[in-house]
Amino acid sequence: MEFITPTPSCRILDVGVTPDHTLIESNFFERFYPYKKQLVTTSIEDASYLEREYPGCVFVRASGETLPFIDDAFDIVFCSAVLEHVGDYAQQRVFVSELLRVSKRFFITTPNRWFPVEFHTILPFIHWLPQHIHQAILRCIGLGFWSRTENLNLLTSDKLIDLFPPEVELSIYKYRLLGMPSNLVAWGKC
Repeated sequence: MEFITPTPSCRILDVGVTPDHTLIESNFFERFYPYKKQLVTTSIEDASYLEREYPGCVFVRASGETLPFIDDAFDIVFCSAVLEHVGDYAQQRVFVSELLRVSKRFFITTPNRWFPVEFHTILPFIHWLPQHIHQAILRCIGLGFWSRTENLNLLTSDKLIDLFPPEVELSIYKYRLLGMPSNLVAWGKC
């Protein structure tokens, strides 16, 4: 709200909602965003329950590679903790491009690879190793799901910046946890 300052008339797309409603952090944007009738949500999974839980909100099931919306259909696209799950660098670039296509402004978050603890596995430091070694360790300790690039591909701030075309007005904010940048926020205008 502080960075993008939406008005009651702004149409917002939240990309990457989850069907899991057991965790307190699940779909926090829908819970707190005051203008539900201006909110469209999307996911590769069925999260249609959001329409019942937050009247006025619309759910559209779709892939992030090709969103079923016209260019600039939304004033703002919000995407929290999804980018690290869309695949390799080329797939991440396609995903960002698609987010920028459907919206005039964007707010995208992802965990910072350089934070000492990796949030998905809760393991310290091994994600600082080269990706192939990190993935091999995860497979050896029984975390095969997280060892696949399509499920976890962490970014540094430099890699995040490189996903955006140069003509985009881009700002990067580093959210800090215990004084260290734990999450990266990319926001700006398309």
